[in-house]
Amino acid sequence: MSTRKGVLAIYNTLSGKKELFRPIHEGQVGMYVCGPTVYSNVHLGNCRTFISFDLAYRYLLHLGYKVRYVRNITDVGHLENDADEGEDKISKKARAEKVEPMEIVQKYTLDFHDVMTAFNALPPNIEPTATGHIIEQIELINTIIKNGFAYESNGSVYFDVEKYNANQPYGELSGRKIEDLIANSRVLDGQTEKRAPLDFALWKNASDEHIMKWPSPWGLGFPGWHLECSAMSAKYLGEVFDIHGGGMDLKFPHHECEIAQGCAATGKKPVLYWMHANMLTLNGKKMSKSAGNSLLPADLFSGENMLLSKGFHPMVVRFFMMQAHYRNTLDFTSEALNAAEKGFEKLMLAIENLMVLVPSSNSSINTKVLIDGFYAAMDDDFNAPALVACLFDAVKQINAIVEGRATINKEDLSILQKEISVFVFEVLGLQRPVEKSDDQRLSNVMALVLELRGSARENKDWVTSDKIRDGLSNAGIVVSDGKDGASWK
Repeated sequence: MSTRKGVLAIYNTLSGKKELFRPIHEGQVGMYVCGPTVYSNVHLGNCRTFISFDLAYRYLLHLGYKVRYVRNITDVGHLENDADEGEDKISKKARAEKVEPMEIVQKYTLDFHDVMTAFNALPPNIEPTATGHIIEQIELINTIIKNGFAYESNGSVYFDVEKYNANQPYGELSGRKIEDLIANSRVLDGQTEKRAPLDFALWKNASDEHIMKWPSPWGLGFPGWHLECSAMSAKYLGEVFDIHGGGMDLKFPHHECEIAQGCAATGKKPVLYWMHANMLTLNGKKMSKSAGNSLLPADLFSGENMLLSKGFHPMVVRFFMMQAHYRNTLDFTSEALNAAEKGFEKLMLAIENLMVLVPSSNSSINTKVLIDGFYAAMDDDFNAPALVACLFDAVKQINAIVEGRATINKEDLSILQKEISVFVFEVLGLQRPVEKSDDQRLSNVMALVLELRGSARENKDWVTSDKIRDGLSNAGIVVSDGKDGASWK
């Protein structure tokens, strides 16, 4: 953990520029990230977003902040085409598979967690669900109605965008002007209950066929997609909090509507720093299931796909994602992933060599400059590719020491070992993959160790027997003696 606070700069989508990070409460950070709608397997574009904010979370923790990281699960209210009409995505999937909607939610929430674990993403502190916060959403709607910025119509409640815009600019996050939005909008079938086409749903009246619905002051219905995040973020982070993140595709209308809802309810802008991760492409084209240009994480890991030359370990994929800044697009290709794989192995080998280096009496490398580069990269809006470049500068120095072309003293070696480990494993969140061959080698070694311990026990050499057992225990290996002999785990 570092104590370097006060120099981190974050690109704020709301202002369109980098700003020094100043949290509301000193030493504490509230961060909300829009989570997945769990109606299908999580796709790589979502993964890139969540890995980007995992990086931010990790660095904030390293800087010594106490972070409350909230990432929701959307399990109701997200309609087809992100619109106010149509079928709920989860209900539609449940109807197709002839199961309960919550079975769909459970299945794909577990898939999401499994994929995030494979990518070594830290879990959020709180992972609220929309269905678990219906009461809070109804209360928020009542407040917005009371403040005059929403109206009921045929059992639904809509946000009055033009009335809101008279006091606050609607569209400021995405740079849109309401005049242009009005000119480009049109009344669609089924939307006539709105006063104006731009108005968006806070609560939708449910038809008899609609599966997921709850009682409310306006009748049986379900919450609007935009409202859910406003209610959950306010509950756990307060009316105003530090960082709100999500994919670039959520900037409008989802996050724009969140700002409007927050201001309408409290008179305050709900977020200080808005962060948005950019999109992924595959072989230079936008990912699309219908165009056959889409890849699930499992297909990427296994290599069982027609789009890439082979499978890649999750840590290689995570490392590859660090090759581009989170605000830039990132293109998945076999060539780029193969290059990342080689770079990843080169980095891991250098770290292994660093840990067994024998120090000299003096140093010919400037360790401070290397480490200052690590921090400068991350302080510049979580610039992972710049950090990776600095780490490879360190790799060159490590290789020079290994080859006898440079020297490092004991103090500098200890500092470099610590800081590289922190930035590679704790900040970037990388792990050294455990190969099956490593497992087999350990099994072979343990078979020999247990055989030697067994011989000691047969010879009543309890000192040696206990020394082996205790030594293994200190190394995290537990030996158990049973009627069929000794076993280990």
